[in-house]
Amino acid sequence: MARQLSRRDAVKSLVVGATAATLASARNAHAAAEKGSLLQVDLTPRFELSPYLYMQFMEPLGVTDSSVEASWDHLQDRWRPDLIAATQDLAPTMMRWGGIFTDFYRWREGVGPRDKRPPMVNLMWGGLESNQIGTAEFIDFCRQVKSEPLMCVNFAGDGRKQYREAKGSMRWGDAQEAADWVAYCNDPDNAERRGHGFADPLTIRYWQLGNETSYDNRGFNKGEAIAKTIEFSKAMRQVDPSIQVIAWGDSGWAADMYEQAGDHVDMLAFHQMFNPDSDERPVLRGELYRRDPAATWDCLMNAWQINDRKIRETRDGLKGRDVPLAMTECHFAIPGRNRCDVLSTWATGVSYGRILNNHQRHGDVLKIATAADFCGTRWQVNAVMMPTPHGKSYLMPVARVMKLYRHHIGEQAVEVTDVPDGLDVVASRTGDKLFLHVVNTNRDRAASAELNLAGATIKRATAFEIADDPMVEVSDLNSDDVMQIAERTLSNDGKWEFPAASVSAVEIELTG
Repeated sequence: MARQLSRRDAVKSLVVGATAATLASARNAHAAAEKGSLLQVDLTPRFELSPYLYMQFMEPLGVTDSSVEASWDHLQDRWRPDLIAATQDLAPTMMRWGGIFTDFYRWREGVGPRDKRPPMVNLMWGGLESNQIGTAEFIDFCRQVKSEPLMCVNFAGDGRKQYREAKGSMRWGDAQEAADWVAYCNDPDNAERRGHGFADPLTIRYWQLGNETSYDNRGFNKGEAIAKTIEFSKAMRQVDPSIQVIAWGDSGWAADMYEQAGDHVDMLAFHQMFNPDSDERPVLRGELYRRDPAATWDCLMNAWQINDRKIRETRDGLKGRDVPLAMTECHFAIPGRNRCDVLSTWATGVSYGRILNNHQRHGDVLKIATAADFCGTRWQVNAVMMPTPHGKSYLMPVARVMKLYRHHIGEQAVEVTDVPDGLDVVASRTGDKLFLHVVNTNRDRAASAELNLAGATIKRATAFEIADDPMVEVSDLNSDDVMQIAERTLSNDGKWEFPAASVSAVEIELTG
């Protein structure tokens, strides 16, 4: 009997102990909530996160920015080594080639011997493109930086008659030309590619049809675009049924496009170029952002809401249809010298942290996303800047945040149910490792957090973070000195402080 009582007492002791621990955890969470510092995460996986949420987008921009021509060392016939090094540091998982440029791009002009490639008039951005960079060179770049290529095809010029012909040369491409391009890249036995010295396939799995088809009144209407989408996709998939076809779904087209062409496409694309500034009382345009740092900060901290409205508008337009979305272009568009000078500031870097957090929240349907153009010589919307004629390429604030998040993110999204005052937080996990992306939206004060995890404890926690003066600007003169990622060990009790104006990626090893 004594032995039986002993067991009962032992069980009672365990129950009391567990109850006490639960009550203590609840009291701690309640106390943290009262202080506004509770950071509560539900560890239940919600959905798979795509590896392509930090895509980069390369478009030949002619005389406007020389984004491609300046990327190429024409004396050595190779990519600029400093650009390769910067991009390897950035580590984008996907690179897109295209843009409005694709409306008049004929891919065969950019393959084969370089000394026989004709130059092309850039009908949108001005100047001539040498075509020294074409399909094989783009794939070489992607392989060097370990990125998945995404190619945009000439979608019959998106129907824009201003791009139909230039100096006696037909600039629109038809479905057969698009199918031939898929064959050139993906067919192991393609004679044309092999004749150019590439025995092995170049392998492009992702193909976008055209670019911004709905964005003016001079191109295809919705019905014409849907018919062309089916025509192009059939032709391209007849060559390679395994390719992923991305059709246009912006401007309210998404539901009808998927309803009528859904059997022929895998994703729907939309774009967003946005300006959070006020037309009545601007604070960001030109050099105005330098005059009132507090107003600049407040404006930038709310920019994510514009981003969120666009994504929700596209999602809502699908009326519940389960369709993967691809935001293949997205960036600020603020008037000013060399486009958006404020984008070189760390204040904008913090703003980008919030925008990228928002992309992750929509990760159940958003499978490809970006927040910048890729590279160039002067536009501040670029992720990578290339000093010319010489110098070392460097990462802009948007790229620094993309790099930070890209290297510290889980495979599955989990939900953040309570967030401390002043912080913007998203979470993900891979197995027993939890990842937090944390933005301190306070310009001049630190923010406290007390992490509470139901059913798990912290074994080890490390923060990788960027914290700097919000008005610091990156340039070729200081790119190695500002906006650097610092690593610090966090306490296992989950009581942490995040510096003012900071973007952090926290890795947490879990037990229990």
